[in-house]
Amino acid sequence: MPGVLSPAQALYIGMEVAIAVFSVLGNVMVVWAVKINRSLRDTTFCFIVSLALADIAVGALVIPLAITISIGLQTHFYSCLLVACTVLVLTQSSILALLAIAIDRYLRVKIPTSYKRVVTPRRAGAAVVACWTVAFIVGLTPMLGWNNLQRLQENGSIGPDLVITCQFETVISMEYMVYFNFFGWVLPPLLLMVLIYAEIFYMIHRQLNKKVSASHADPSKYYDKELKLAKSLALVLFLFALSWLPLHILNCITLFCPDCHKPMFLIYIAILLTHGNSAVNPVVYAFRIKKFRTAFLKIWKQYFCCKDAAALPSQPSERMDSHIELPRPEKPKKMEEQEMQQNAI
Repeated sequence: MPGVLSPAQALYIGMEVAIAVFSVLGNVMVVWAVKINRSLRDTTFCFIVSLALADIAVGALVIPLAITISIGLQTHFYSCLLVACTVLVLTQSSILALLAIAIDRYLRVKIPTSYKRVVTPRRAGAAVVACWTVAFIVGLTPMLGWNNLQRLQENGSIGPDLVITCQFETVISMEYMVYFNFFGWVLPPLLLMVLIYAEIFYMIHRQLNKKVSASHADPSKYYDKELKLAKSLALVLFLFALSWLPLHILNCITLFCPDCHKPMFLIYIAILLTHGNSAVNPVVYAFRIKKFRTAFLKIWKQYFCCKDAAALPSQPSERMDSHIELPRPEKPKKMEEQEMQQNAI
């Protein structure tokens, strides 16, 4: 059994508990907001819900397991490996959800009039399923044999009962973490998303710089809205990269410089950053996306302050925002105008 906790361990566990609580509560609010607000039931927010579910699992499942590991729990090798793989699955699902969001926003700006025909709810649902399927395949690969069991057996660090002190680096191969996970499934999607958002901002600014035609509609209303949402989602991406890159850099140091000393407090900070990322996304949505902010306030007033929903002030601007019309260089057809009204969020 583990001994008395050191002050550093106690501080780490306390911060993990706080992150877990905020992560679960905040992301439950995100899912709840999408459920009660019809204007949020959009393909982009479908991917945001997938990201929120992964973050809920981090707070409710991964962080308690991480705390258990941090106190030096003695467990079976494959039990410890399954805990580590759970973290990898949820991380990969978050990355792929962010990539799906970026592609969705790119299509919305690139093909605004035909977006609804291309990105249907069925295809969006299939994309979510595909993201989670790939995440499970990538995250559970160590369970299929790419782990440290053979190495531990060769150096005599594990007995025939396969009981070990559960630590992430003890069971997970650093070759897998660096070459396959980081260089294969983390870094390329992050770089691709940076390019996608750069193209999105370029296309939006190019449209905003065009002279408004004699048409009765104003393109700036549509593209200003797209620009604001793109900035919010790009911020989510930036925070994800900022939270996860330090830990992957430490993994690279472990692999390429095994004799290099890594201070324990740096490892704790890197782990806390990865878990803390699950708690910051709802904060970004609340401060940057008006529809989420409105839905959060409605949930708070109606379900926590016990105010009657009928007495809450209506938000006509939310409905008006979803009917922004984008002009075309030449007079658009009536059907295209209706499609554009439906496409704006």
